Amino acid sequence: MRSELNIPFAKLNPEARLPTQGSALAAGWDLYALEATVVPKGSTIMIPTGLACAIPEGWEGQIRCRSSLGKKGMILPNGVGTIDADYRGELKVLATWIGSGEEFHIEKGERIAQLLFAPVPRVHIAEVDYDQLTSTERGEGGFGSSGQF
Repeated sequence: MRSELNIPFAKLNPEARLPTQGSALAAGWDLYALEATVVPKGSTIMIPTGLACAIPEGWEGQIRCRSSLGKKGMILPNGVGTIDADYRGELKVLATWIGSGEEFHIEKGERIAQLLFAPVPRVHIAEVDYDQLTSTERGEGGFGSSGQF
């Protein structure tokens, strides 16, 4: 059974578009550019959406790249942007152009990212001695040590 989550959104600009799903079972909600934007090659900019929201305590919003833009060379330099439950400012998409061409043009109203919602557990940090950590087969093996690509 799917649980439901109600997220109130406010338009900070009357031309802003509320997030939409591309299909009934899509995990992400599409975010739209509030204004036309040019992203110079190698530059990182913040694209406004004109929206703010109130994510409930115990949840986070994750801004992720749309695969169609990533395929062209638009990336999110921080991988996944996190929106904390207590943030009430404008949602903006941090984007970098690494594709071919000197600049990338984003049209007003274009879908620029996806917003996913995920639960955030309450975590308690406890300091212990290293020998109190449970052991694993991997142990101290770092990057690439698992042999998986």
